[in-house]
Amino acid sequence: MQRIYIAITILAIASGILAQSDDAANNTESLDYDNTYKSGEWFEYRVHYGFFNASYASLELVETTYKGKPVYHAKGYGKTTGLARLLYKVEDYYESYFDKQTGKPYKFIRNIYEGGYTKDIEIEFDHQKKQALVNDKKRGKKSVHPIKNKVQDLISAFYYLRNNYDVSDIKPGDQITLDIFFDKENFKFKMKFLGEEILRTRLGRITCMKFRPYVQTGRVFNEQESLTLWISKDENKIPIRIKADLLVGSLKADLYKFKGLKHPFKIQVKK
Repeated sequence: MQRIYIAITILAIASGILAQSDDAANNTESLDYDNTYKSGEWFEYRVHYGFFNASYASLELVETTYKGKPVYHAKGYGKTTGLARLLYKVEDYYESYFDKQTGKPYKFIRNIYEGGYTKDIEIEFDHQKKQALVNDKKRGKKSVHPIKNKVQDLISAFYYLRNNYDVSDIKPGDQITLDIFFDKENFKFKMKFLGEEILRTRLGRITCMKFRPYVQTGRVFNEQESLTLWISKDENKIPIRIKADLLVGSLKADLYKFKGLKHPFKIQVKK
């Protein structure tokens, strides 16, 4: 059960896949960080394990300030529901404060409860010193760790990727790479473009770009290519579906509700 809900947590924030790559990262500086999304954007995903609806996950974006700087505050929340909640209660909160212009993260929060397992961590980023101050509130321990030049946290990476990569000329086989800091470690992310596909969803038919993130094998996934991600082919670039082949069974997360998008969402209405 724990492996199943580790994967649900990853899917809940729609970007947790980014923390499990094994390859080198390569970032680009943002020129205009505010062209893909806006304050008030909100998604909800429905997560299925096999034939069972296992959980819901949401991701919300608002404007605020952090230490006097204008930032976006992204809030991710995931929980199990129904029978799954009775068998294995999950309540996961993820938050990120990142710069409105550059997308650089300033603070990351991870507060989770998974079947009795808990974690309460806050990370503050000092990009000038290239350090991350990790506050493990559960254990009452603080530590400092080196970070990469243009590092992202688990949540800010989702927004950074949406806003900083031009996919107008992307071809099957092309790869996207990024540096990420999670908990107390630097992780590396790589994702391969597979092509375009029209998905049939409860919202209608949606033209998507299909990607294959590379994930770490052994803990949750059987193979490096066990995860597939579909992103809307429009200016919003939002995840529509995520599928994972796990060591036991399979998992699927579908976009269920949304509001506050900056750009028109291109849907072919079901007849």
